[in-house]
Amino acid sequence: MKKNIVLASLFLWVGILYPQDRKAPAYPLITHDPYFSIWSFSDELNGEPTKHWTGTDQPLIGFLKVDGINYRFLGKEPVNYMEVLSTGGETGYSVKMTTSPPEGEWYKTEYDDAQWDARSGPFGNDYKAKTKWTTDDIWYRRNFNLDELNFNKLFLKLYYDDNIEVYLNGQEIFTANCCASQYRYEEMEETFVKLLKKTGNVLAVHVKNTGGDQYVDVGLVDLVKSTSQMKMAQQTHLDMTATQTIYGFSCGGIDLQLTFTSPLLLDDLDVLSRPVSYVTFKTTPNDGKSHEVQLFFGASTALGTNDPSQSVVAEKSATSQLSFLKAGTQAQPILEKKGDNLRIDWGYLYVATPNEAQAVLNVTSTGEARTDFEKGTLHPFQTNGKELVLGTTFPKEKITTAKEYKVLVGYDDILSIQYFEESLRPWWNRNGDNSILAELDKANTEYSAIVAKCDAFDKELREKATAVGGQSYAELCEIGYRQSIAAHKLVQGPDGETLFLSKENFSNGCINTVDVTYPSSPLYLMYNPELMKGMLTGIFYYSESGRHKEPFAAHDLGTYPKANGQTYGEPMPVEESGNMIILTAAIAMAEGNADYAKKHWETLSLWAEYLADKGFDPGNQLCTDDFAGHLARNANLSIKAIVALGSYGYLANQLGKEALGEKYLTMAKSMAQKWMQLADGGDHYALTFDDPNTWSQKYNLVWDKIFGFDLFPQKVYDTEISYYLKHQNKYGLPLDNRSDYTKSDWILWTATLTDDVNDFKALVDPVMGFAKESPDRVPMSDWHFTSSGEVRGFQARSVVGGYFIKLLEDEWKK
Repeated sequence: MKKNIVLASLFLWVGILYPQDRKAPAYPLITHDPYFSIWSFSDELNGEPTKHWTGTDQPLIGFLKVDGINYRFLGKEPVNYMEVLSTGGETGYSVKMTTSPPEGEWYKTEYDDAQWDARSGPFGNDYKAKTKWTTDDIWYRRNFNLDELNFNKLFLKLYYDDNIEVYLNGQEIFTANCCASQYRYEEMEETFVKLLKKTGNVLAVHVKNTGGDQYVDVGLVDLVKSTSQMKMAQQTHLDMTATQTIYGFSCGGIDLQLTFTSPLLLDDLDVLSRPVSYVTFKTTPNDGKSHEVQLFFGASTALGTNDPSQSVVAEKSATSQLSFLKAGTQAQPILEKKGDNLRIDWGYLYVATPNEAQAVLNVTSTGEARTDFEKGTLHPFQTNGKELVLGTTFPKEKITTAKEYKVLVGYDDILSIQYFEESLRPWWNRNGDNSILAELDKANTEYSAIVAKCDAFDKELREKATAVGGQSYAELCEIGYRQSIAAHKLVQGPDGETLFLSKENFSNGCINTVDVTYPSSPLYLMYNPELMKGMLTGIFYYSESGRHKEPFAAHDLGTYPKANGQTYGEPMPVEESGNMIILTAAIAMAEGNADYAKKHWETLSLWAEYLADKGFDPGNQLCTDDFAGHLARNANLSIKAIVALGSYGYLANQLGKEALGEKYLTMAKSMAQKWMQLADGGDHYALTFDDPNTWSQKYNLVWDKIFGFDLFPQKVYDTEISYYLKHQNKYGLPLDNRSDYTKSDWILWTATLTDDVNDFKALVDPVMGFAKESPDRVPMSDWHFTSSGEVRGFQARSVVGGYFIKLLEDEWKK
């Protein structure tokens, strides 16, 4: 009995030290748009470097000195390297290269490469390359000398796509298949290090491309020894709301509360689009005594570079309210790059604090920033360099009660989107008469009011979602809120129209993908239908301008951030046309009028005619679940067409076209009856019309239920829910019988088909189980395996806005 009491006391003590209040795959810290988006991929904020949603390090660092003892509470002690043989960067390097198979031992030091071409590395088929390489193979030799041969720990620094062989002075030192899609650091064996000499070294490289992207860049770096004696702050608390992530730490006699607030308030587009987050700190004595306290916060210039090799420039200045640091790349390649696994490398990062705080602002390396804080020194301000830190050191002072500090982190991207060859400014500067400094000052002035609005919104959302769907549902909505919004960019179009353009994060990088808009929609329909229009308007324009000539809706507008026309390789005619019509009807329901539909009636009619002809029994084509491959006679896709035709009939009635409305609603109801016969599988409805032994989630039914069209009878809903509840795995309901994986957004839609709250929770709770227990620590993936909880693909996508479907249904019932 005594043993059990001791164990219980131990567990209680551990819980007090670190109660894991919230669990998520990753935690949003500073989230505004697809480029300005910083996350913690760890439960402990000081356990790993903070990262961009793509997984690339974008470090934020934080130190607290308490009575002379230094604690690190934010970010991980960085690994610093000194270049020995530089990789590409802006300047590149000289090599001898060939793309024809060389004769003899081409990798040997004495090999005669006089007939090879002199070129600049790195090599590849995209913007990173100094020399274009598009053949299957490349061989190159790089001659170099060294000033000294004393190293701490030498590493190969490599970026390769695909298969690589590396030789040093005639000996193979590294080989790998496949690719490294960002720089990899490979420690060199001592025997390889001994191959180096002061003069006459040769690094020889061969890469074979097996398809797709291709790239090669190889150098040498030396690990810099750390001399830090800094302690780890003990994390004691973690909570996450819709707009804020809050941490607690114990640092000796001081408790620290750290709050990241990104005020993404959907009812205020000016605040929503303002690219400024608040990072606030509250230090409080935990023992009733006075303590000497000093705080440091730093943000890496990696927030404004695509990769660490890019040089940056920095400066310090002030407004009437704020002292600030500013940094950005020297090159400023505005809107030059497009693609998926990219970070911004134009515009400027700002770190600001109120003038009255009397903080010391400095730009140094990360190591120098830490040394200065530990020793009370001040390295010279660096106006240019690589991988620098914008540092803010608050004055040392004795405190006996709570003390608060505030830092504003902002980003001015100057130009945000290329829209049919026209470059658009961000919404907050849509007229070109604003400045980021004015926005920073405004954010500082409005701080208390904005945080109060965030607190009220967060509280209301948590209470509503819990009441409607339970705690797991509420937590999923909180996980989805900032992630979904920050996967978009808000701009004003050339004719003054609102454009709210998504990036298809880590699924192909498309901009304004219609079948990403569709699952994202509930969040925006609920809180601001103007943003929903901003997700559709570009697609309507694409058709109505004559640029997209098909009788069905486009898939996308390009590759982010360039919306110049569809880049996805294959159309999804029924999918995208159905999506556009359904969402236009949803806007009409949200606003109580069909004015938006009226503007685009001719286009909607064209798409409705296409669906009337081709939608009921779809041919062998892709749907939004395109990762599963082509599928003919897709029963769930047929539902989309049927509901879309009913939606068109509803819109016709709203616009006074009663005969047309009756025609399409009658057509949709007739199709629904026929659908029930063709899809009938006995105790369920089939995946395809031709195989009753198959099954799938019929998530497209949710709009018939929410709209109240009654195209499908209650029997369909009851039959499907009953079947789903028998086919769940630990981490959710599979998408269909073809695979173990699922889409969590569709599970939430499927769960909304039931009015039984217990059945709803039974379907939703396993999704939250995935969020808490997945071994893959990335911003919430919407595509995972239901048995293992492993991520199948995708991360940080906007589709998690679809988690709000149950809240939307509840709101529209009132």
